[in-house]
Amino acid sequence: ELLERVKKGGGENAILRHTQRNKKLFVRERLRLLLDDGDFLELSPLAGLDMPYGDVPAAGCLTGIGKICGLWCVFIASDATVKGGTIYPIGVKKQLRAQEIAMENRLLSVHLVDSGGAFLPLQSELFPDKLHGGRIFYNEAIMSAMGIPQVAVVCGSCVAGGAYVPTMAEESVIIDKIGTLFLAGPPLVKAATGEDVSPEDLGGARLHSQVSGCTDHFAPSEEEAYECIRNVVSTLNCEPVPEEDGDHESPLYSPEELLGLAPLDYGCTLPVKLILSRLVDGSRFQEFKATYGTTLVTGFGHVEGHLVGIVANNGELAHDAALKGSHFVLLCGQRGIPILFFQNTAPQPAGPASISQAHSNRLKAQASMMAAVACAAVPKITVVVGGCFGSDSYVMCGRSFSPNFLFLWPNARVALVDSRHFPTVPPAGDWTGEELELKQLKAKNVFVCFICNFFSLLCCFYCAFKPVLFSALSRLEEESSAFYSSSRLWDDGIILPQDTRKV
Repeated sequence: ELLERVKKGGGENAILRHTQRNKKLFVRERLRLLLDDGDFLELSPLAGLDMPYGDVPAAGCLTGIGKICGLWCVFIASDATVKGGTIYPIGVKKQLRAQEIAMENRLLSVHLVDSGGAFLPLQSELFPDKLHGGRIFYNEAIMSAMGIPQVAVVCGSCVAGGAYVPTMAEESVIIDKIGTLFLAGPPLVKAATGEDVSPEDLGGARLHSQVSGCTDHFAPSEEEAYECIRNVVSTLNCEPVPEEDGDHESPLYSPEELLGLAPLDYGCTLPVKLILSRLVDGSRFQEFKATYGTTLVTGFGHVEGHLVGIVANNGELAHDAALKGSHFVLLCGQRGIPILFFQNTAPQPAGPASISQAHSNRLKAQASMMAAVACAAVPKITVVVGGCFGSDSYVMCGRSFSPNFLFLWPNARVALVDSRHFPTVPPAGDWTGEELELKQLKAKNVFVCFICNFFSLLCCFYCAFKPVLFSALSRLEEESSAFYSSSRLWDDGIILPQDTRKV
């Protein structure tokens, strides 16, 4: 339901204005014309929902990975039906993440620019810091120096900072009548100089393709613009990735069954081997240290013909499990084998035994595994299929350990602590020991008044802070959900369990 809502961009009325009044193609139609067979992996589609400054569906731009003329590429396509293409802080973050993916994987980058510039009321969250809007242009320069091609289509208004994106690309196309490029639009020119000027005269397609030279190709229509970009891509002299044999062995158990296996309550730990048997080719899994450190499952398998190392936890990582994980990750790094991490933790409340020598040993072992994961110079993909709390997020290659991609199942939970074990103050009615002590003191007539007043004060404190505790608990519950995470780009998107193998 949420994905269908996001696919409508700014809503049906906004799409009608965009396509009928402004005579532009909807962003998803643009991608259909641009990409081979129109199929692509969309990244972070739920970004921007329920933000403090309101809904910004898909963060105002579509990003993802697809193919153009057989070449894998990362695309960043503005959706002008969302807030008129205005850039919000979450939109900047989404574009930066797409550029990061392009740099990590050395993929062609394609920009479809239709932007109204930054949302000025939030300029302090958009402009001044290192990872704000200016970083987009810095990344373009760095990617060019790395030899990563970048092309752009000016398919709408490119105002202020948005004007630099196509200008810094290696080749750019501008579309007649709808494509404009300027640092300040006609209203600002009027305010500053009193001069009336049309968008076309100020920064239209003919001006920039014939006079300023800011763009390299002139296209009379959108369809011709995307055909032109495809022709440009065909001349980049990049070797397409060889076509793989599509006849990979399917799992013995259908991946469609994963939807039914995904637990509704993240408090339940799904045996991870049930997941693996529906993901790896032929359901064949060569397990490593099968009987040691059993809360962590490690081993090798093939996914769509690719050999991968698999690290999946079946609960909290104990000392033995963390040592086993360190060993296996080092093996994968030594052999150059990509690693798939499946985060699947349902922690138990800490008991007296946790403050022990065993706990200290586990801490040391987990630190060793963190170091192994951080230093493994192989591709890493993380999927959160259940709960993931505290240090397990680091050990199992969470966002802060920079996996190449991180996806969540809809039931996933990610938080510093599990909300079910959030510290609470016991109700006054449970203070049986203290009440008994109070009766004894009363009987002895020792400091009776003082003790009574003391416990009355404690009761008052509990009554006063009880709403705060419940508020904190409900907030933690909300903030640990997969949808809260994805809307803030703490991951690369929520995927349906049955699509895990395909993604």
